[in-house]
Amino acid sequence: MRQFIVDIGNTRIKTAIFDGEEMLAMSSFESLAELKSYASEQEFEACLISSVKYAEEDLKVALGFDFLYLTRETAIPISNKYGTPDTLGVDRKAAVVGARVKFPEGNLLAIDLGSCITYDFLNAADEYLGGAISPGLAMRFKAMHQQTARLPLEVLNEQEMPQLLENSTRSGLRSGVYHGILFEMEGFIAAYKQQHQDLKVIICGGDSKFFETLTKDYIFVIPNLVLFGLNRILTYNVHKK
Repeated sequence: MRQFIVDIGNTRIKTAIFDGEEMLAMSSFESLAELKSYASEQEFEACLISSVKYAEEDLKVALGFDFLYLTRETAIPISNKYGTPDTLGVDRKAAVVGARVKFPEGNLLAIDLGSCITYDFLNAADEYLGGAISPGLAMRFKAMHQQTARLPLEVLNEQEMPQLLENSTRSGLRSGVYHGILFEMEGFIAAYKQQHQDLKVIICGGDSKFFETLTKDYIFVIPNLVLFGLNRILTYNVHKK
C-alpha cells in the first residue's frame, strides 16, 4: 500500500512516499503551494499529515486532498504511559514508533535533535515511559547571543567542526555548544545503558548529521526516523478501520 507522509515543521515541509515500510522517495518544500503541486503528481492510497504550524481545516482548504491529521488523540501502536499524555508532542511519539520500526525488539532510546533535544524511552514491552527535554543546538547559540551584550551569533559548519580546546571567542562558542550536546548525549546514553543492558539508541533530527561520530554497535544515526514512525502510525490507523 502506497502512503504519503507529510511532516510540517516551523520552517520546512518534509515528505516521503512509502510502499509498506520501504521509503521510495523523500522531498522537502518551503510552502503549501509547492506541497500541493508535488502531491498532485503522486499516486498514493492514504496520507498522514503532522503539523506544528497549520490547523487541520486550513490544510484541507489549501491542499484539496484527503488525509489523516495527526493529533494527540490519534491511535498509535504503542502503549503511552506518559504522566501527562495531553502534553506529549506528536513528534516525540513518532520518533519512538519509528525506532520500533527499525528495531522490532528490545529497549530503545530515541534522541531527536531538533529545535529542542528530546530523549524518549520505549521499553521492550512497547510501553512509552517518557524521557527528557533540553535546548537544541540553534537555541543554545541564540541564547548566548541574545542574553549577553557582546557574544556573536554562531552556527556549526560540517566542514569545520570545533575542537575541544579553541582559541577564539567565536570558535569557543562553537566548541561549547557542540561538545556540550555531545557530552550531554553521552551521559544520557551511559545512564540508560547502565539500567538497560540491551539498549539500542537511535539519533535523529536535522542536527543529527553533526553527531555521526557517536555511532557504535548499539548507537545508530537515522536522520528521518520520524517519517518512518509517521508511516507506521498511518498504517496502524488504516488497518483499524
